[in-house]
Amino acid sequence: MSNHHRTVHLQPFQTHFLIKNPHIQTILPKFIKQKQPHYQRILKADSTGLAQVAYDFVYADGTQPSLEQSLQRPLAVMFHGLEGDSDSHYAKCFVNEANAQGWDAVIVHYRGCGGVANPSPFDYNAGDTKELHHVLQQLKQQYQDVYAAGVSLGGNMLARYMGEYQDDVLCKAAVVVSAPVDLTTSAKAMHRFVAKRIYTPYLLKPLLVKALQKIDDLQVLAQLKQAKTLDIFDDLYTAPRHGYGTGKDYYLKASALPVMKNIRKPTLVITAIDDPFLGKIAQAQDVSEYVQLLYSPNGGHVGFMQYQNKRLNTDWLPQTIFRYFNAIKSS
Repeated sequence: MSNHHRTVHLQPFQTHFLIKNPHIQTILPKFIKQKQPHYQRILKADSTGLAQVAYDFVYADGTQPSLEQSLQRPLAVMFHGLEGDSDSHYAKCFVNEANAQGWDAVIVHYRGCGGVANPSPFDYNAGDTKELHHVLQQLKQQYQDVYAAGVSLGGNMLARYMGEYQDDVLCKAAVVVSAPVDLTTSAKAMHRFVAKRIYTPYLLKPLLVKALQKIDDLQVLAQLKQAKTLDIFDDLYTAPRHGYGTGKDYYLKASALPVMKNIRKPTLVITAIDDPFLGKIAQAQDVSEYVQLLYSPNGGHVGFMQYQNKRLNTDWLPQTIFRYFNAIKSS
């Protein structure tokens, strides 16, 4: 197994100078039309047994394989970002690329995401590695070889999982995309002008809608309604609800950065240096020899958009993820 931490040769992201701006890279990809995948939804219990979550599968040949067949083929799973789902542009790109490569793929939703009601007192958070391990246990019942990708919040969760569970992780390899691995400084990044004006309200709105239905404490309710930033929301709601106490503690305990030195399976970290959502990012001295850092100056937050043959595309990210998966698979 020692050859498993060899470096895979991958091209960093490059793009046309006219679309290099990080905000263009972050916002525009959502509007590029992607082929609609043929999702087949299965509901499974979450790790607490109190809620059902949606697993949206796309099968390489269009139909669900028998157990015998699925044990023979690899599965690519994606953990989405904050308030994302299987309709997020990056999720569609991921499963479409998986299909093109002959892989089965699945987008696994968190509690309350993907249009499935969440009756449990818990939502999801950036450090819920127990839930992630539970998901992989479910998938391993059908597939022997599971490869995982995590985007943004899901990327931090996956990187944290890889570092916490070390040799016990249930995926063969991981790709971590645009992840806020240091949640404290990432929360501060969201206070910068454009982030505060555009991204924060966009992310906060659906979170508040769900949270306000669950709060009985009138004082907290009043404070939440006033919340204008994600860190205030996390301090009032996410942290106490999920056992972290304060927002400050949540950011410290859920961040992946402190445990990335302990990673024991092949992990690729893809980040744009100009990502408007991120604070501190992992450097070579922060990670184990199993971790490969693929950083590019541009790309925004889960953007990585190029202009080729007179059209905009977001092919670089899914193609790079599967180049990495295939290289690990064949090593």
